[in-house]
Amino acid sequence: MKRYNKLIRDKIPQMLDAKSVSYEVRELDHEQYMKKLNEKLEEELDEYRLATTIEEQIEELADFVEVAYAIAAHKGISIEHFETVRIKKKEKRGGFEKKLLLISTEDSSD
Repeated sequence: MKRYNKLIRDKIPQMLDAKSVSYEVRELDHEQYMKKLNEKLEEELDEYRLATTIEEQIEELADFVEVAYAIAAHKGISIEHFETVRIKKKEKRGGFEKKLLLISTEDSSD
């Protein structure tokens, strides 16, 4: 039997059932769930970095966002509130469209 011990999407058990694959799953408590969500976020970022085609990259970015939304929801934050915060921050500080790299700063008190 292959061991995973990782967070899976909600419909994976039904997909395994349809393929007649035997499996073992369990529901996590609050603390375990947050730990596994954080691990999943790192996993999705790693998979994005390893993706070689634009299609793979889009898939991995979508997975990353899905995990981010799950983390927000678990903390009681709606997607709407999350997006409001994201947009406000973008309006205040900008996005990343200009491809700017900060090399250094010098404090006027130095």
